Amino acid sequence: MRTRRVLVPMITAVLVLAACGSSHSGHASDTSATGGSTGAVSDDGAGSGDAAAFDDADVEFAQGMIPHHQQAVEMADMAMDPAVAASAAVVDLATRIKGAQSPEIELMTGLLEQWGEPVEMEMEGHDMSGDGMDADDIAALGELTGADFDRRWLELMIEHHEGAIVMANDVTADGSARELQALADEIIGAQQIEIDEMTALLAA
Repeated sequence: MRTRRVLVPMITAVLVLAACGSSHSGHASDTSATGGSTGAVSDDGAGSGDAAAFDDADVEFAQGMIPHHQQAVEMADMAMDPAVAASAAVVDLATRIKGAQSPEIELMTGLLEQWGEPVEMEMEGHDMSGDGMDADDIAALGELTGADFDRRWLELMIEHHEGAIVMANDVTADGSARELQALADEIIGAQQIEIDEMTALLAA
């Protein structure tokens, strides 16, 4: 799908920003004596050049989206397994999803490491099913083949994408890191297009 092809250069550009800003990283929530932040925000609210400024919302988004993407990649691998006899349309979509989300995982992992933050979220009490699916959903999916697999895979991936869009909208509203703002915008746009594609496949 043409939309997916623009994501790679976008991620490349974001990685360049992250590399360029690595010597200036810091929490946007860390204040100076005058109440300013390490993000060097000017009077008009625009950042003055610190591309690596971030806040708690950015950290939580990256820590949560990494396992969320990993679930999508796991589902994509299931669809790409010839043993499940998924349709060509589902296999093609799964291939594109894995191709897009794997480098996004690497990007978010690199940002967290650059910021000195743990890559893994404290998982106690955290239920990923609210973001689209849980382990039971995946296990049940693994028991299906053919048209039954296609239908359930599409239903679950739609829910999963909807969860990612909610997460991306949250960090767009509350985050500070320009790298993640750009990534969140890409996730919202690209995954909505994929939701529309999957909805059409279910209706066919």
